Amino acid sequence: MNRTLSRWLGLAAAGLLALALAPGHAQQAPAANTGKIHGRVINPTGQPQGGGSVSLSTDGGVTLKFTFPVDESGNYTGDAPAGTYMVVYRAADTPAGKMVDSIRGVKLVAGQDIAQDVDMSRQEYIDKMSPEEKKQLEDLKKTNADALKANVLINQLNADLKVVNQDKKDIDNAATLAAQALGGTPSKTDLANKVTEIRTAKYTDIVSIATKDTGLKPDEALLWNQLGYGQAGLKQYDDAIVSYKKAVDLETASKKPRMPVIGQAQSGLGECYARTQKVPEANAAFDAAAKADPGNAQLYLKNQAIIFFQEGNATAQAAAADDAIKADPNPNDPNLALLYYIKGQGLIMNATIDPKTKLYILPPGCAEAYEKYLQLAPKGQFAADVTGILLQAGIKVK
Repeated sequence: MNRTLSRWLGLAAAGLLALALAPGHAQQAPAANTGKIHGRVINPTGQPQGGGSVSLSTDGGVTLKFTFPVDESGNYTGDAPAGTYMVVYRAADTPAGKMVDSIRGVKLVAGQDIAQDVDMSRQEYIDKMSPEEKKQLEDLKKTNADALKANVLINQLNADLKVVNQDKKDIDNAATLAAQALGGTPSKTDLANKVTEIRTAKYTDIVSIATKDTGLKPDEALLWNQLGYGQAGLKQYDDAIVSYKKAVDLETASKKPRMPVIGQAQSGLGECYARTQKVPEANAAFDAAAKADPGNAQLYLKNQAIIFFQEGNATAQAAAADDAIKADPNPNDPNLALLYYIKGQGLIMNATIDPKTKLYILPPGCAEAYEKYLQLAPKGQFAADVTGILLQAGIKVK
């Protein structure tokens, strides 16, 4: 439909009785003989109709004496002398001298507050519409019903999203939560087991929620990303790959692709491939993530290096760390310290020992990586280890 609902209602009633506004418009009645009236304006689709005004007339709608505004929720309220009235509704854009709807024989009683809705979904009002207007109304009802259904679904998905986000926070803070749950001074084994228990429960919850939500709205890439995240956390890598690919395909095919969504999905794919020792596929996925979402490229590449480091893939971790370092525009960023350490640890796997001096012979770039780590984090977690390695290579540490 090309017309708004309020405009359509005004035109639909164009043939009704013409109105005249009296000089006493919106005047207040003496308190001793005053009654109250309130209600809601309902449009033909059965929904509240905001805007416009409700008036009271004592001469069959010719003159409107008391007028009350209708708020955005369709509600109105007002005072008038006790008596019998016609209740008249006019939309904000109803042509001058016309009305949209009216209710006859409404009695106000002094000292009482009566309820009177102006319900244009009643059959009496619908019957006055032309065939074309009736068809328009049915189309609008269907559109409104579909929109209402969509809103209910969106509200449900948003509620689930809050739960998933909290689960992710709990996964990140699992060590703290585990210590709080155990209390006292737990052993490292007990603490590690509790951390695993918490993370497994949270990942399982995410998979359960995301599985349900992807069934409700299978065309939303964000939901598939959530499902892939949960599956990867449970080491269900094959399933996670399917979910992340689904997210990439959906978002790529959309009219306005959200590049961060694609970046997250590609990064997820990269992790799954890296965890299953598929290095070329992992590198391609992380590169695709950085290309799709340049603003987070350094983050994706850093994750790539950390994951290869965790998996013990020395060659891959050194190359990934080098790429992540190059992606940071600030060469003295303290956050690069870990990457330099990972790079050095990857390169040192190719170190040899001088048979005469018994000192390490470090491969090209290894000593430089360690020295850069010490420059950025002189009191860092790995500073002592790095210093020891350099000393064993005969390199003086400043």
